[in-house]
Amino acid sequence: MKHVTLNNELKMPQLGFGVWQVEEDQAVTAVLNALEVGYRSIDTAAIYKNERGVGEALRKTDLPREELFITTKVWNSDQGYDNTLKAFDESLEKLGIDYVDLYLIHWPTPEFDEYVDTYKAMEKLYKDGKVKAIGVCNFDIDHLQRLLDECDVKPVLNQVECHPYLSQNDLKTFCKEHDIYVEAWSPLMQGGDVLGNKTVQQIAKAHEKTPAQVIIRWHLQNDSIVIPKSVTPSRIKENFDVFDFELTAEEMKHMDELDRGERKGPEPKEMNKR
Repeated sequence: MKHVTLNNELKMPQLGFGVWQVEEDQAVTAVLNALEVGYRSIDTAAIYKNERGVGEALRKTDLPREELFITTKVWNSDQGYDNTLKAFDESLEKLGIDYVDLYLIHWPTPEFDEYVDTYKAMEKLYKDGKVKAIGVCNFDIDHLQRLLDECDVKPVLNQVECHPYLSQNDLKTFCKEHDIYVEAWSPLMQGGDVLGNKTVQQIAKAHEKTPAQVIIRWHLQNDSIVIPKSVTPSRIKENFDVFDFELTAEEMKHMDELDRGERKGPEPKEMNKR
């Protein structure tokens, strides 16, 4: 497992396990399977409604807490300074742990204009030692710039939809300039068309790997953090088995050329659901 060093010197596994759309009862088994395979970073969120399941898996594993990296997120309806502090306490109770490694704003919801106050509450949690790092999800460049201008603690990462059909190159450039990592959600396009792409399949054949493994490798070699999700034990293992090969510079170039700005999720500036 390769680790990245975030801008506050915290080390984070570059490959993690996501539990979006995993039912609470399934989350226990899925997370335990992932930990057994070798994952040490688990990504959940209040809105996923599976924090208790993740917490149960953490209690059942023999792995020490300090070897694990746990991420959760504050949902849109809980934004604002006081609401965020309350929401965090609820997440911590559900997870059954003493601290969270990474706490994120799930969406900027610009229509309600609360993300700065939300982030300032997260700064308090960080300064109080309740979280080891803070960051954001689905923030465009203008949202990030406002945090940089108005807040004290730089986000360590921005978790956004990213896959070969949505490379997020401008956002990646901005984040790199400001020492903010990009973390890819929906890294396999939710099992979408990209897995059947001719270029991806040709590269997979050349390396005797699956298209999913090639795409995860592309993310890793682009210095992104990546969190594929699955509840199928064989796929959980397959998605982790990506450290014994490398894509060539030419293969990376061909993968980069697949970008067509195609989203599976909403545009951040338009996502104001609470």
